[in-house]
Amino acid sequence: MNGRLFRSSLTAGRSGIKARHHRPIRGKRLLPAKLCRVAARHPTPGSQTSLREANRARVIDSLKRHGHLTQVELAGATGLSPATVSNIVKELSTSGVLATSTTSRSGRRAVEVTLARRPGLVAGMHFSSRHLRVAVADVDRTIVAENHVPLALDHRHDRELDRATLLLADMCESLDAELSDLLAVGMAVPAPIDVRTGMVSTPGLLRGWEGVPVAEALSERVQLPVFVDSEANLGGLAEARSGAARGAAGAVYLHVGHTISAALLVGGTPFPGVSGKAGQIGHVTIDENGPICRCGSRGCLDTLAGGPALLELFRDDPGMQRVRDLLLRAESGDASARRVIADAGRHIGIAAASLTNLIDPDLIVVGGELATAGEILLSPMRHALDRSALAGADGVPDIVQGALGERAELHGCLALAVDSVDVGLGVLTP
Repeated sequence: MNGRLFRSSLTAGRSGIKARHHRPIRGKRLLPAKLCRVAARHPTPGSQTSLREANRARVIDSLKRHGHLTQVELAGATGLSPATVSNIVKELSTSGVLATSTTSRSGRRAVEVTLARRPGLVAGMHFSSRHLRVAVADVDRTIVAENHVPLALDHRHDRELDRATLLLADMCESLDAELSDLLAVGMAVPAPIDVRTGMVSTPGLLRGWEGVPVAEALSERVQLPVFVDSEANLGGLAEARSGAARGAAGAVYLHVGHTISAALLVGGTPFPGVSGKAGQIGHVTIDENGPICRCGSRGCLDTLAGGPALLELFRDDPGMQRVRDLLLRAESGDASARRVIADAGRHIGIAAASLTNLIDPDLIVVGGELATAGEILLSPMRHALDRSALAGADGVPDIVQGALGERAELHGCLALAVDSVDVGLGVLTP
């Protein structure tokens, strides 16, 4: 992934790091010594040992991405022969790295392979514009603790990072663990992150967080390795790994809520662009004479279909303070609320059509808080896409609701953290 890793008070390794106070959970042990090769012992490039290790890494990486696969599916995902996969699975199952079970595919018996439960935990933090979600999971991405708190509009990074650190420490304590038992933290923010600096890419998009090396600031507080990316990229990553975009060769994940942004998924991996700004569909101009946007332009999609723009239409209604209030009104049948969401869907569909003409995806997955409106939002989006996008032999891309709901970004944070962990060593992958 392209989340930037910061060292601050961490000790640096060859190209990865491990935490100064890093250790496994008390009472647990890591893999047998024969599998725990330290960084100083690199096999000769091109040697048989090097090839075996590379093949094992391909199998493990595929399982980290997909969660569980049959041996036949593993062969397809890795490009290795079925015999090679079978031998690797037997070896790593014996060593306790993988677990196998019997399942069926198309009526035939098959061996399903997953990562074994390993000592160690990871954490995910999703800072959205109006809420913070925090979760702790094992390296199999099974969530063992989760919390959710509201955030004030235009919150500042220092106060909220302090708050998130205390919340995470309390969650670890409830699990009879400590912060130092965590292997890594994945973090999402509602703005693009420059992969070169770790800061918000564009001024004005996230007030109170500008000029701050985001992951480094959290890392200094928790004394752990931290990886950061935009909420759209991490929501897209989660949907590609275990949601509606799984198996899609090229897809777009649209995060629609307080703000609107997109992840461009190529082979299941978000494409960040040079400075992390790829996919900022919320700042595509829809009406060049429209309202001034926080980015400095006029008539951006955000000014017409983002949460604040929708709520502004109900400014005289004291019961309409958050996007959630709008959704509840629409669900209850309120005609005005339903029309406002439908109009937002039409605007988003027009922008999605332009994006479709540029990158030619085969699927558009819609997530974020506003996506819970379902067909009230999605149907006008499809209509706008049908009118404005170039149709191929199979028509225009399908538009579907995300499978992971509002927790997609949090699952993406956990995936980002797990991706940094070598499940064989329990340390960060260089």
